Amino acid sequence: MQTLDQLNESFAIPGVLAFDDAHGGLIRARVTTPSCAAELYLQGAHLTAWQPAGEQPVIFLSGRSAFEPGKPIRGGVPVIFPWFGARTASAGSSRTDGPSHGFGRIQPWQLEFAALAGEDLHLSLTLLPSDLSRSLGYDGFRVAFQFTLGRQLRMRFTVANDGPEALPFEEALHTYLHVGDAQQIRIGGLGHTEFLDKTDNFVRKTQAVPVLTITGETDRPYLNTTAPVTVDDPVLRRRLTVAKSGSNTTVVWNPWSTLAARLPDMDPEGWRTMVCVETANAAENALELRPHQAHVMETVITVDPLA
Repeated sequence: MQTLDQLNESFAIPGVLAFDDAHGGLIRARVTTPSCAAELYLQGAHLTAWQPAGEQPVIFLSGRSAFEPGKPIRGGVPVIFPWFGARTASAGSSRTDGPSHGFGRIQPWQLEFAALAGEDLHLSLTLLPSDLSRSLGYDGFRVAFQFTLGRQLRMRFTVANDGPEALPFEEALHTYLHVGDAQQIRIGGLGHTEFLDKTDNFVRKTQAVPVLTITGETDRPYLNTTAPVTVDDPVLRRRLTVAKSGSNTTVVWNPWSTLAARLPDMDPEGWRTMVCVETANAAENALELRPHQAHVMETVITVDPLA
């Protein structure tokens, strides 16, 4: 695992990129460029803040989030890998053990590259097999996570199979978006798309209306969709657009007051100022890589004034 001194010596950029351990001993990268401010933790390669210059913050972070080794951070962009939600038995394995949403978000990642190009900071991190992943049966993978931090946020997630057997997995970039009022936002791009309603025993449904509004606890993996999603926010007077490639699942989640009150790392009122729009491959869109294959999933988030 890289130390704070090693990171600052090898990758720090004066006035742009610096590293500290302000929370619980977790190493944090602090980014300040002419185009944005951002923060990223090496545990989980976890982006916890991104704010383009002149804009309100775009990423939501819970005020009660744990910043402890081996514990997930609530908010930001958690990495979901190699399974989504609870691990379930499959044709290739009967195992159901392991942490919720996999081990990718609670493992330390290695920073490999940092450079400023124009106004954009480029970061690249990697995850390799560890004692934890091997204990869960995952030994033949490599993951690279590349960020371009500027007026847009670009995240590129690459999984490679280095093992002799097929590698089945699910993946998601569990992006928490900051909004002015979750009850007033309008989410576009998912009309007439099938989804699994996790608040109704995973019943398969179709969104009949072109625009989704949040009126209660919402947890929906939308299936077989590659469409960009827009979040129109009349309170902050902006439109967030989440475009993607290499992804056939989009997850929309808001815990509402009912679930938020039961989450120890979520402010009871935190649900009011967040919505998750997740770029994913999950459920029937889960992937399987043959040996020596790789898969790339990418998402780009942009901010525009609301017309």
